[in-house]
Formats: sequence, C-alpha cells, structure tokens
Amino acid sequence: MKTRQLGKTDLHLTEIGLGTWAIGGADWQFGWGPQDDRDSIRTIHEALDLGINWIDTAPAYGLGHSEEIVGRVIAERREKPLIATKCSLVWGKERTIQNVLKAGSIRREIEASLRRLKVDVIDLCQIHWPNPDADIEEAWTTLAELREEGKIRYPAVCNFSSAQIRRALAIHPVASLQPPYSMLQRGIEHEILPYCADHGIGVVVYSPMQRGLLTGAITPERMARMDASDYRTRSPMFREPELSLHLEFVTKLRNLAEELGRTPAQLAIAWTLRRGEVTAAIVGSRRPGQISETAPAAGWDPGAAVWHQIEEWLIVHDRVLAEVRDVAE
Repeated sequence: MKTRQLGKTDLHLTEIGLGTWAIGGADWQFGWGPQDDRDSIRTIHEALDLGINWIDTAPAYGLGHSEEIVGRVIAERREKPLIATKCSLVWGKERTIQNVLKAGSIRREIEASLRRLKVDVIDLCQIHWPNPDADIEEAWTTLAELREEGKIRYPAVCNFSSAQIRRALAIHPVASLQPPYSMLQRGIEHEILPYCADHGIGVVVYSPMQRGLLTGAITPERMARMDASDYRTRSPMFREPELSLHLEFVTKLRNLAEELGRTPAQLAIAWTLRRGEVTAAIVGSRRPGQISETAPAAGWDPGAAVWHQIEEWLIVHDRVLAEVRDVAE
C-alpha cells in the first residue's frame, strides 16, 4: 500500500490507517455499542496483513480497553505497526470523561498508554481535544518534554483550530493535525487545510465515512434497532429529519460507486484522500471483512468528473440541509 510522509517527520503512513474507536466497546459514554474482543483482534490482524502500517487509538476509547486490545495484537506481530494514540481525556471512578491538559495528568496518561500498548515509545502522541483552551501551552510543553525524554517520537494535535496550532508552534513543531473530514463535514477545507500545507503539518483525517453514514449500511430500520449504548443514536445526523436527507445523498453515492465497480465506502474515503494536504485517512473497523472492503480506496482516483459530480450533489444537499435545520430550530 502506498505511503505518504507525515508533514516534516520521518514517519511514512499508508494512506489508510486502522481506527479503533469502536473496538473500545460499549461501556463508556461515546461507545459504539457492544463489541466482541475476538472480532477486534481478528480485525487488527487483518488490517496489518493487508499492509496497513499504522493504528490510531486513544485511552478514552473504552476507557483504556482499545489500547489494551491493540497492545495484545502488536505484541504478537514480528513487524510492529506505527502507533498513534492521544491524551487529554481522563476518567475516574464514575467513568465520566473529563478534559484535562495539566502537565501531571498528561504524564500519567502517557505512562498508562505505554503500559497498555506494551511499547517503549509512542510514535505519534496527539492532544485529543484542545480543552481547556487556557492549558494548551502547558500540555504542549509537556509533550515536547516527553519527546526529549524518549517517551514519544512526535507530538501532534486533534481538533485544533489554526489559531490554536499557531500557539503550539511557538513552543515546538506540530507533526500533524487530526480533524474530522468527510463529504458531510467539510469545514476544514477553507482555512485549516491550507494552513497545514503552508506550515508543513501532516493531516490525518478521521470519520471519512461519517461514522458509517456514507457506507450505505445505515437505514432507518437499522437505526431503530441500534443499541442505545451506541452514541450515534443521540446524533442529529442519524435522527430525523436529517437522516432521510443524508440517506438520499448516500443513495446517489451508492449508485455512482456501483457504476465505477466500487462501494460507497471506498468512494467516500477516496474523496478525502483526493486533497493533497491530506496525508492519510483513519478508517474504523470492528469486524473481520470490513477493512478488507474499505482498504482498496487507497491509491484510487476515479477522476475529476466524478469529484465534480459529487460536488454538485453536495451543493444541493447543503442548501436543503440548511433549510431543514432552520425549520427544526
């Protein structure tokens, strides 16, 4: 699988990386419903066997469980994948997530991640969310120190604005940004992507399939049956009146993908990778077979005519969505 250099680092990532959010399981407030660890383990092995060379995880995913599962798998592999994890979301006895960017907390998180992942160094350590905003400098200084100490190779950020990245750059280089990006969530195109390109910052996008919505697998019936522990049941995008509108767009996407001999999921992922500023896309998988179906999106470019057609559909979709949201308010 083709790789791309991550910003100014010496890390070369395959265009698709394995996302392990759902692998964390259901027992936390942003879980994706019940998850079988045996499926998780087989899925990770499958991704690595396909040539994917990096895994994205976080302590918050299942409150440590995702990292533990990743650690179990990579301990069995001769060739070790690159590991990207995160910090800043912590929990206590109540298992409720809190945002903390204090130095002592960051250090405790990194030590715990190293133990769960069973590694000596974390390749890419990202601030998960820039909250509280006032503590960004303290957290970033701590990550820079941890790099000097050999605990992490490169510090990075997720969900930062360009102004927040600028503050971090005043202290230490930023290896990469991890923002959300999909056909249905395009806010980074106007400012964030050009800013990262201008400053040599890698971009690793998450939710390119919009949490499954762009795969064609989501239907009103499936949403009605979805386990209440799946946080998507609480998302406006997966509820009426928005759901039907999004599914109309997905039907067009599916038909186009079929004409190309592809799947809507592959088309959605390839769409994010069409941007030169984007280094790679995180593709979440939770069961064997899923990553094998989406991985062929890497290296595929159906051409300008296809991207133009999708852009025309999105213009109409955005206009109607805005009208629906105005009425709902």
